[in-house]
Amino acid sequence: MTQRKAGRHFLQIPGPSAVPDRILRAISHQTIDHRGPDFAEVGRGALKGMKWVFQTTAGEVVIYPASGTGAWEAALVNTLSEGDRVLMYETGHFAALWRKMAERLGLEPEFLSGDWRSGADADAIEARLRDDRGHAIKAVCVVHNETSTGSVSPIAAIRNAIDAAKHPALLMVDTISGLAAIDFRFDAWGVDVAVSGSQKGLMLPPGLSFNAVSPKALAASRHAGMRRSYWDWDDMRNSNTNGYFPYTPATNMLFGLNEAIAMLQEEGLDTVFARHARHGAATRAAVRAWGFQVVCQQQGQESGALTAVMMPEGHSADAFRATTLQHFDISLGNGLSKLADRVFRIGHLGDFNDAMLLGTLSGIEMALAKAEVPHETGGVAAAMAVLRQETAAPAAAVQPRSGAADGAQDQRRR
Repeated sequence: MTQRKAGRHFLQIPGPSAVPDRILRAISHQTIDHRGPDFAEVGRGALKGMKWVFQTTAGEVVIYPASGTGAWEAALVNTLSEGDRVLMYETGHFAALWRKMAERLGLEPEFLSGDWRSGADADAIEARLRDDRGHAIKAVCVVHNETSTGSVSPIAAIRNAIDAAKHPALLMVDTISGLAAIDFRFDAWGVDVAVSGSQKGLMLPPGLSFNAVSPKALAASRHAGMRRSYWDWDDMRNSNTNGYFPYTPATNMLFGLNEAIAMLQEEGLDTVFARHARHGAATRAAVRAWGFQVVCQQQGQESGALTAVMMPEGHSADAFRATTLQHFDISLGNGLSKLADRVFRIGHLGDFNDAMLLGTLSGIEMALAKAEVPHETGGVAAAMAVLRQETAAPAAAVQPRSGAADGAQDQRRR
């Protein structure tokens, strides 16, 4: 028999993030008829609430019962035709996976190489688009928050680069681990298609994915030649008008989504973003105090959702993660692809506060000693110093906006 461990497990991977009890209770709502009148309120609330999360009024949101990989595919097949050229930037493991999907779908991705230690280079993207005088490139695809490295791409600068090159390419952004954790402005930044998932900043279990879609992307979808059925935006949009879906949705996950949106509205997006930024800064201070390198080396592009840490030469990141789990009940993220066994990743996103962060960092510092990994002490103290200096001002009370929050409150009354 496995010995019981007291207390809560620390799930400090960069997603799925821990699910708050409040959301778990919402998901446990009795399943209802997804064609009945009560469900329309749930569906409309989720769709309206997600527009608020994406910060769009001009765009539309589509919700799929799928992982983020499904929403990647939806973004490509709804807007492009087989043989189309797409420009992608190598920020890390997930940018490489999106490229691989594009190849499998019959597209021709062009991959601008990166060193996995920064976000996408807007200047390099602009230079390539200026060279594309025939406008063969139909889309620019960028990962907003690269979950494998902890680097953030400057999306507004990339939109400016596309505009400066006077290029008509669509701007597609993967913000799977960025949305609801790091500032993301769909309308203001001129994004055409955004991709996200439920299990990161939205604080839900895996199972929902999203496309936010601009009018320009909708126009492109009317001429796109790739076959699509399950992922078709038009089928979704036609049903969504009345709060329904063209096939069976993840009904209980939508209850949870509405509760998550209500929680975000109560805290306020600016406060959520500031909280994540503080935790990222404190974590990086701890890592550097231990004498380690943060994978992201580009100042200003470090993630508030996670921190990827380089292990000292000759020491296994996976062995250290195993020690951390065994002795301190903390799960850390593994290194991916060419960073395998060289990096561990600390997730600090979702429903997370200062004390939880300090508990995580204390466990890691103790695990470094337990695993006999050479390091300096004082990482936790360095993090505390940052948190003391950057204590967030109390958030003003935020009235839940109509739609998602109202639907969540109605669910609690039932």
